[in-house]
Amino acid sequence: MIQVRRISIKELEATTARLGLTLPIEQTAVWRQYQDTIDGRSNWGAVAVENDGSPLAFVDLTDYRTHGYHSLHATHAPVWVREPSAKEEQAALQALAAFVRREDRKQVFLRIAVTSDLGMTRPVLSTIAYDQTVVIDVTGGDEEILSRMKSRGRRDVRKSLRESPAVCADETELAQASFQEYYDVMRETAERDGFNPAPCSDYEDMIRILGQEHCRVYAGRVDDQVVTWSIVTISGSRAVRYYGASLNNTMRGHVTDKLVYFECCDLGANKDVESYDMMGIGDDFAPSLKGLNEFKTKFTKEVTPVAPSRDIPLRKAFYWSLVTAKRLRDR
Repeated sequence: MIQVRRISIKELEATTARLGLTLPIEQTAVWRQYQDTIDGRSNWGAVAVENDGSPLAFVDLTDYRTHGYHSLHATHAPVWVREPSAKEEQAALQALAAFVRREDRKQVFLRIAVTSDLGMTRPVLSTIAYDQTVVIDVTGGDEEILSRMKSRGRRDVRKSLRESPAVCADETELAQASFQEYYDVMRETAERDGFNPAPCSDYEDMIRILGQEHCRVYAGRVDDQVVTWSIVTISGSRAVRYYGASLNNTMRGHVTDKLVYFECCDLGANKDVESYDMMGIGDDFAPSLKGLNEFKTKFTKEVTPVAPSRDIPLRKAFYWSLVTAKRLRDR
């Protein structure tokens, strides 16, 4: 019988470590501290999903208050003890949804990573979900990292190493002192790509709270000016390129290729990292992300499937009113 019980975040981290599982950064205590600084977000609690007392999965949930209603979000979770079948996944998620309904009636939906296309789920109302990503193997040293890229990736990286004037470095301490210079680059990127960046304070809080063990800032400079940068999160042996930005006038100079290669080499050599996730590419599931594919996919010969975020309606009438409102807005 599948059961759900509340646990502390310490128990979640200790149990998954004992089981040899690497947690996504978003399922850790330090990420919880960062989320609590963002307006409208607060920790809801961690749970264990068990089958007759044996652990199946673990989830840490965050309460989002948006436009006057509440929803629960589990980013890159559940963290499964082993890969579930579609039947097991559905049974576990049904138990989790029932648990949330009993515990907190104000929650309108649960947003969670679901591998199978289950009838109980719906496409996410907001944000962009993806089911493929690019994960770079950063073990074995600089030449090994380069050799595992597509020929196009090797060509572009070698060209950047020969021709780009950018000087790349780990600038975490500089960014902790002041993020404004990096944020100016983000604003130009947002204007170019048509999105609204988070407030500068969100990036500053992220870097400060996660700390250097879990968050690094890398940058490429030309004539001492930041022209491209990345915020990279680290959890165990996994790193994720969480945010990145670049100036318009340097995009053709392959400065970001040079920076990404520098990050791969530095993470593998100095941070005990084995894999570097570039976060999300496009396909039929996420067509709006296809513009990222040309850049990201050249760094590895394979793409990696991931469980995309999906919504599980909890208060169904309210949820469908949100779906209707979104359709009207989109028209």
